[in-house]
Amino acid sequence: MYKHILVSTDGSELSEKAANHALELAKLTGADLVAITVTPSYPVTYLEGSMPINSDQAKEIEAKWRAESQKYVASIEEAGRQQGVAVQAIIVNNDNISEAILKTAAEKNVDLIIMASHGRKGIARLLLGSETQHVLTNAKVPVLVLR
Repeated sequence: MYKHILVSTDGSELSEKAANHALELAKLTGADLVAITVTPSYPVTYLEGSMPINSDQAKEIEAKWRAESQKYVASIEEAGRQQGVAVQAIIVNNDNISEAILKTAAEKNVDLIIMASHGRKGIARLLLGSETQHVLTNAKVPVLVLR
């Protein structure tokens, strides 16, 4: 059925649920799993929604985000080891999260994308998150969205 599954995580509770589901499905189907998290650049102007800081501070914040991202995908890797699922962890730096997910899915030749209905920015939303909506609309493979 599925041979290569991609799961996107941002460390939120809902994306952890998606990761657990992806691991279970990968184990059931014998698929490999790609765990991806996308870290954006720190916004540097008021227009981008940030407080003005110098470039060294922005680099520190981005390094912290990458370290957190590493924890997210490392936990999926470890769970995969425990369950006998091959997991490739990927951290992508890109301001366009959905495009990074779609590009990675194409590069890794996945046949299923699994993601949460919304991430950290959309916890309070009742509708699909904009990143999820973009992936769902533009993916060339099936997308399983968990709520």
